[in-house]
Amino acid sequence: MDALVAGGATDRVEGLRDGEQELSPAHAKKKNELKPWRVERFCIPPEKNAPFVSAMEDVLDVYQLPYDEMRPVVCFDETSKQLVGHARTPIPPRPGTAERVDDEYTREGTANIFAAIEPITGKALVQVTERRTSIDTARFFKRLSDEVYAAATTILLVMDNLSTHSIACLYEAFPPAEARRIARRFEIHHTPKHGSWLDVAEIFLSTMSIECLDQRVPDAPTLRALVDAWLRSRKSGKVRWRFRAEDARIKLHRLYPSLP
Repeated sequence: MDALVAGGATDRVEGLRDGEQELSPAHAKKKNELKPWRVERFCIPPEKNAPFVSAMEDVLDVYQLPYDEMRPVVCFDETSKQLVGHARTPIPPRPGTAERVDDEYTREGTANIFAAIEPITGKALVQVTERRTSIDTARFFKRLSDEVYAAATTILLVMDNLSTHSIACLYEAFPPAEARRIARRFEIHHTPKHGSWLDVAEIFLSTMSIECLDQRVPDAPTLRALVDAWLRSRKSGKVRWRFRAEDARIKLHRLYPSLP
């Protein structure tokens, strides 16, 4: 995750690289033909929407803050993983032959994965849980507060607008005094609705799913082992967020309200 760009889209680079050949008109036409059966899921932000751009610029400003170990910027998100087992024992790979897996499988429920990542340092906390309730979220927040960032004065937490992603969850898990103590440790910055691409933790989980979880996982212990192994093998994971509010006002100008 060396660099991030808005909305998951990259700028087109004009010109040909060395060794590339220009497509003939016939090939270009075929390449550009509409394929209505293909669909890409994407966060489509609302146009001319003040609440969206306000929350977007707030998060972008947070990402530009200099590193401060007493006020770390931490991104939080979660994802689910369907647990699937083999109905028949796979045939191990042999020289010249890939592993063979039967199409039939067994459903073993689902598991949840919480993730918090500090973009500037790449420091990450990942936890596999059986559920994704408000209480589970509250317990994860307490781990961030009292274990991972116990020495920090304030944790700047960036997260999306999922119903359980709120400091209110603390009051469902702990007595009021304890909930308030933990709540004071956080400064919350929500990404705008339909703007979850602004959350580095979402990109982190997407990378994990591609590199680690694109396989059948039968149970939570196996999932934890896979996640732990991936975390140990990954590189630093530092993120250089280079998209600023000034860039958004130019590239995403359609999202800003039109002034009289």
